[in-house]
Amino acid sequence: MARKAQNDSEAIDHKTTNNMAYQNIKNVRIAGFAACVPKNVQENASLDLFETNEDYKDFVAVVGVERRRLAPKEMCASDMCFAAAEKLIAELNWQKDEVDCLIFASNSPDYIAPATSCLLQNRLGLSTECMSLDISYGCSAWVYGLSTLASVVSASKFRKALLFAGDTTLRTKSPKDKSTWPLFGDAGTVTAIEYQEGAAGLRTHLAADGSSHRAIILEDGGHRNPFSVESLKEETFEGGIVRNRMQTNLDGMSVFSFGITKAPKSIHKLLDKHKLDVNYLDYLVLHQANKMMNDKIRQKIGISPSKTPSVLKDFGNTSSASIPLTIVSELRNVINDPEQEKLNILACGFGVGLSWGSILFSLENALCCQLIEL
Repeated sequence: MARKAQNDSEAIDHKTTNNMAYQNIKNVRIAGFAACVPKNVQENASLDLFETNEDYKDFVAVVGVERRRLAPKEMCASDMCFAAAEKLIAELNWQKDEVDCLIFASNSPDYIAPATSCLLQNRLGLSTECMSLDISYGCSAWVYGLSTLASVVSASKFRKALLFAGDTTLRTKSPKDKSTWPLFGDAGTVTAIEYQEGAAGLRTHLAADGSSHRAIILEDGGHRNPFSVESLKEETFEGGIVRNRMQTNLDGMSVFSFGITKAPKSIHKLLDKHKLDVNYLDYLVLHQANKMMNDKIRQKIGISPSKTPSVLKDFGNTSSASIPLTIVSELRNVINDPEQEKLNILACGFGVGLSWGSILFSLENALCCQLIEL
């Protein structure tokens, strides 16, 4: 017989549903956000990937990306996350020995081993009693990472915790591949959460379908296909795309179909699960995939453009960082407005895996730092 919940404030609500991917994580709150991008800007109009000005205009009309930030060779995603964390911890007036858990959610680790989260724990000067964990995800990393971190904090009654989400996406993209190079940018972020008895918490819907894993794949460099001399051999594909096996292979049409199908279903499922209407939302923050995809998702949800902020124009697709970067870049003023009592936000991430998920939360007395350039 299933154990009966002791009271209404039980940490995680696992009531019987038809879909076990739902979570209702209680007694946690989001305390703040910070984000960091490289100073180096690359204008897409300057790329020779576009044969004519009309080609470039068509690209911007569909994809929406005019420029992106590129990290220099010596900069890792963890460097940007570290800079964001130092600022956020200081502005929140947190004591570093109060941080009990951190997660680094990214496809851009410093090393294959050790885990980058351990390096961040040491670099930030956190306690050695701080639980540290890496999650290997890309475009859905922030949603998965926040769900995981909040679950741990709620169940363990940890005091404070940090979610790092960032990627140096362009390290794994070919400058000769017009299906990826002009789309992606580099960034690092941190989200702070804390245990608070009685806080409404977060509600999630998470899903994955590994049968479609080849839609976004980096063929070589892992244990399935170890790096070799052949890994660096360039191949030419349809449309003049040139890349090697250490660079991302993106099936654009499959990913587009996946995104406009799974993302709105996940959003609707989460709202329906909690008997909420789209009008409940102050903002819908989507993973910044491309303009046409996000417009399709927004239209299927039936929410206005004014409630769906975007940073595609200036930052492109920053993978795991895209949702918190959008929050910091576009919602900072409203979050920090002392007259703003509460904001109801739903965020949805979708991508490599293939994986997707939505997370619903309210912000009250949260802090949002000014965007850092490194």
